[in-house]
Amino acid sequence: MTSLIEVRNLLTVQGRMEAKQIGALLNAPQPLINAMLARLEAMGKAQRNPEDPGACLNGSCKQCPQGKACQTEWWSAR
Repeated sequence: MTSLIEVRNLLTVQGRMEAKQIGALLNAPQPLINAMLARLEAMGKAQRNPEDPGACLNGSCKQCPQGKACQTEWWSAR
């Protein structure tokens, strides 16, 4: 079972990660990782870092049928 401490430690060691990467490394379901990251953010132990919308390489994000699914959200420890 994954704990908040494991998620926080992983962010501290790795620096910056996506929620998908954390789930894969800890072998935990994505909804659990998302809930833990939200809790760590509320506690002030993790910080959400959305990617700059202007970072789209081809400029086609506005027409993207997935609704900007290419934009990633990074997490880091505080």
